[in-house]
Amino acid sequence: MTDWTLCSLAEAIRKHHVSATEVMRQCLEDIQQSKLNAFISVDGEKALTAANRLDALLDRGQIVGPLHGVPIGYKDLFFIDGMPASCGTAVPDYFVAERTATAVSRLQNAGAITVGKLNMTELAMSPFGDNARYGDVRNPWSLDRCAGGSSSGSAAAIAGGLLTGALGSDTGGSIRQPAAYCGIVGLKPTYGRVSRAGVMPLSWSLDHVGPLGRTVQDVALLLNQIAGHDSDDRSTSAIAVTDYVGGIDARVDGLRIGIPQSYYWDGVEPDLRSSVFAAADALGRLGCVLTKVDLPDPRHMNSISSLITRSEGCAAHGAFAQKHPDILAPAINDRLKLGYQISAYDYLQAQRLRSQLTREFIRDVFATIDIIITPVAPAVAPLLQDMTVGQTDAVLERMGHLTSMTRPVNGLGLPAISVPCGFSESGLPFAFQLIGRPFDEASLLKVGHRYEQSFDWWRWRPGT
Repeated sequence: MTDWTLCSLAEAIRKHHVSATEVMRQCLEDIQQSKLNAFISVDGEKALTAANRLDALLDRGQIVGPLHGVPIGYKDLFFIDGMPASCGTAVPDYFVAERTATAVSRLQNAGAITVGKLNMTELAMSPFGDNARYGDVRNPWSLDRCAGGSSSGSAAAIAGGLLTGALGSDTGGSIRQPAAYCGIVGLKPTYGRVSRAGVMPLSWSLDHVGPLGRTVQDVALLLNQIAGHDSDDRSTSAIAVTDYVGGIDARVDGLRIGIPQSYYWDGVEPDLRSSVFAAADALGRLGCVLTKVDLPDPRHMNSISSLITRSEGCAAHGAFAQKHPDILAPAINDRLKLGYQISAYDYLQAQRLRSQLTREFIRDVFATIDIIITPVAPAVAPLLQDMTVGQTDAVLERMGHLTSMTRPVNGLGLPAISVPCGFSESGLPFAFQLIGRPFDEASLLKVGHRYEQSFDWWRWRPGT
């Protein structure tokens, strides 16, 4: 599995270079032997049955779709009929929906095979990759480092060669941050671009569903399948979906890349800072126009988003936490309790101010640039034990610090992608974040792809 990208694997299966059954057997064997603890549940029997069926169809010349026979994993907050959805808690059937999540169904209809449910932090409420019930997810580049969260298993499984593609969710950075820590690509689409029907909510107005993969093209292929309006999710947009794969090789000449002048560089590790600036310079050599930009202070949107998440998260899960006070980790319980202290007045004012700041940001910032480039996190993946020790207040402060560069984008609802851009002296991945206009994922993907094709970071594998 480590030799493939999602796109190359899909092509190899279509061309009979390898069978879906062979791939699935290897996939299941690798998962069983892995030390990453990336999965919560695996249904190997059902997956092999699906692989045999898809091989038989292919032998008759029938291709279900562009993901025919490709194994895919899902963060354990996606409801899939016939499988548990614990959402990282001790309750296997914590989340139940009327039907399989729309995003999952769309990938299955494109020929993808569901391997299993991926490990995550409890209720998607930690950026560390820790889980007291199922065990912590391990970062493939260094097992004692954070895999990121809360889509920790999704990122670790891909980086560790167990899968070539997965879906996660992102409320404050939960796709992009683990992607950055694990050295893969993760995309948070525009709010409303991908259906969240059948996905456990944490914060209804900030949650996003998105793909993770080894390459930008892999992510584009997954987005092609899952994007678009869904009548089961009223927040989804009717704006037409672009062919993200078809346009990924388009030229990037003249696209204006904005480099923020403050905040996003505060406290960033020097080597990581240099790596992101080097990536920006590389984009300039590829034809993009680099320009300095003054952004509205992201701390305002961070504060607003944190208040909204606490309020909506408490509404979604507070009753469960009260009924089972000993079932969740102390830091998760304390985060939920903070929601009870927020008045309806403060919540509504936060939403009103959020709308105002978003309109002003899109109007003013994107009048002069097309894309913003920033780090994804202030440092490489930290030691996991350093993040989870101590009093709850200290743990919560660390949570806020690690998501300080991703959380504002959720408040704005803008698309953003994490792309690898090198490694530290100790061999840990660096990454940059590209932020774009609403529903302009295509520009992010083609810029990320052009950068990726100019370097070989995506070819690196843990242990090589």
